[in-house]
Amino acid sequence: MSAFAALHHAAQPLLLPNAWDHASAMALAAAGFGAVATTSLGVAAAAGLPDGASATREETLRLALTLGTAPFLLSVDAEGGFSEVPDEVGEFARELAAVGAVGINLEDALGPVERHAAKIAAVKRAAPGLFVNARTDTYWSGDGDGTLPRLDAYREAGADGVFVPGLTDPRGIARLVAHLGDLPLNILFSPAGPTLPQLADLGVRRVSLGSLLYRQALGAALETAADIRAGRTPRGTPPSYADVDAWARGSDPAHSAGR
Repeated sequence: MSAFAALHHAAQPLLLPNAWDHASAMALAAAGFGAVATTSLGVAAAAGLPDGASATREETLRLALTLGTAPFLLSVDAEGGFSEVPDEVGEFARELAAVGAVGINLEDALGPVERHAAKIAAVKRAAPGLFVNARTDTYWSGDGDGTLPRLDAYREAGADGVFVPGLTDPRGIARLVAHLGDLPLNILFSPAGPTLPQLADLGVRRVSLGSLLYRQALGAALETAADIRAGRTPRGTPPSYADVDAWARGSDPAHSAGR
């Protein structure tokens, strides 16, 4: 079992924050997160491209290239694999593994079960050591109908874990955990849903933050600009210039001079 896979079977669930660029990933690592994922929304928005439209293959691979050798375990949000051809998805996964990524998140977007299962199988053939987190959007984009058959098909195809964003009902989460057995369940954290300790008690093995950190950062930027325009002192304590510059360079902020 890889070190990343082992984190899904530890005493506490893996809290996986999602970065959108090099500096945000390095900042999270500096804050003590030993595993960091990317967020497809953040990567797409930073490039001025739509999310979920298979438009950011190169941007996603480029970010993985800069982060794959960083001092943390990297999992990459790859939307639906940037192709509907399973072997092409497998090739993209091989490229991710080659630059140091240890995990990939693949979403089905409620497309055909067989096609998504074929993508998962292709990834496992092309990059056997890559942890495949198979996402279904039955709750994200629907009412949850068909969740179990999809998860069963993705497990059969070789998924190492499954992701059900949009599910926040504790009873529904508990039912999925019981159905899945030793297959790790990933839940997307929601401020209106169960807390991290509550998700742990329900048996969830991985909790992702998705685009939340990116959206919070944008919100803080807007609040700061509005405060200054209104003559107020900005709230919060931002990192220093030197800290951000150090993260962007991949160095330790503690050893960087202020600028």
